[in-house]
Amino acid sequence: MIEPGSTVKCAKVAFLGPAGTFSQAAVDKHFGANADKLSMASIDDVFLAVEKMQACYGVVPVENSTEGAVNYTQDCLMDTSLSIVAEVVIAIKHNFLLQNAAALSGIKRVVSHRQSLAQCRAWLKLNWPGILLQEVSSNAEAARLAAEDIHTAAIASEIAATNYGLFIHARNIQDRRDNSTRFLVLARNTIIPAGKAKTSILVYTENKPGALFRVLEPFEKYQVSLTKIETRPARDDMWAYVFFIDFEGSINEPAVKNVFLQLEDRAVKIRNLGSYPMASGQ
Repeated sequence: MIEPGSTVKCAKVAFLGPAGTFSQAAVDKHFGANADKLSMASIDDVFLAVEKMQACYGVVPVENSTEGAVNYTQDCLMDTSLSIVAEVVIAIKHNFLLQNAAALSGIKRVVSHRQSLAQCRAWLKLNWPGILLQEVSSNAEAARLAAEDIHTAAIASEIAATNYGLFIHARNIQDRRDNSTRFLVLARNTIIPAGKAKTSILVYTENKPGALFRVLEPFEKYQVSLTKIETRPARDDMWAYVFFIDFEGSINEPAVKNVFLQLEDRAVKIRNLGSYPMASGQ
């Protein structure tokens, strides 16, 4: 396992591309800037690249502090056999990018990823009321489009501005100053982390009154601290739900083992997505 901040090369690390995305920044932070990176067109493709052994690791966004969970990643986690082996938290700083300073008066549309447009909603309403907003697959793709069209502005990272030779008209335009995104590092293997750890699980329950209470009760009983709980519809039952639960501790700790034992009698199915080192600052 490569610890956060390490510059040791991995054979390949798949990420949501193209170059210049915040996913690439997460790869660089965790594996080092010299990691052998494999750019993928979608989150699904990142999972597939690791499952098919085209990459050793995959890096995908899972939640943003402003906009919440990334549903595409959660859906893939329900279907994959991969494990979470690390998490990376990146401060998200958005910038308003143009071909050049003189292009400002001719801007007709603003392009960016859906979540980035949402994270800059108030700034756009104040500074560009009524402007056409268009969603694209990534912020780096937005930067590429702005580089090709003088009437297009992009919301993207400073790295994307450098990669595509764009002028930064406004910096840090995100509505929340503490805007950050949490990324997961995926692998085919599992680990037992040393030090402060976190575990992620999926819990499938029957659609009955009190189901959530029965799932959460063991965590309270054994004093295991939850860090996140999300709900998604189950794929195999129209009216059933899956709980995505993150909590402090690793699978080998006695309290966590006791929680799992209790959950076995309270859930239809439990899947351990992995125990991994908790990102610094949490």
